Amino acid sequence: MKNIILAVLFCGIFQMASAQSFVPTIKNNTQLHYVCKLHGQTRALTLTSKITAEALVFNLDTRDVNSNIVTKSEALKNGNALSYNQGEYAPVLNLKTNETFFMISQSAYQDLVKNNRFIYNNTTYILDQNTDKNTVAIEGKQVDALHVIAQIDETEMWIIKNPEFPLICKITKNPLGINWTLVKIVDK
Repeated sequence: MKNIILAVLFCGIFQMASAQSFVPTIKNNTQLHYVCKLHGQTRALTLTSKITAEALVFNLDTRDVNSNIVTKSEALKNGNALSYNQGEYAPVLNLKTNETFFMISQSAYQDLVKNNRFIYNNTTYILDQNTDKNTVAIEGKQVDALHVIAQIDETEMWIIKNPEFPLICKITKNPLGINWTLVKIVDK
């Protein structure tokens, strides 16, 4: 009887631990696999990270397009604009000093955590307090994310709770017709 009680207790603790959300991180050579909806088309897209003191470089690979998108460290800290470039214009694309790629800046993330809002691309995003909509899963694992809604249109974003690299793991209802969902993370 004692063994049965211990087994049930162990299973309960295991279930609680496995049900908790996780916070993905980005390291050198982390591969982020997204499914992107671009103007009615569906594409698989892989971003492979390279982190230096000066920048975060994502090697973008999708449908015969391969380029390096460079987000400068200044933009990672204080950026206020999201680049929707699809890597088609140059083998290396250096973003502007205020632009980030597939993430918001650390200062925007701090504004979101502290004030339940942030401004990006001249649009105010408000934290959605409805916890039913705050869930995102990657390979069956719940991701600890913040759900925000734009105040001038219906754009919704889910931002991973990672103050160092606040990645956008999902975006929907984007009026530009560019939406994406993070489906897999591989650390190499």
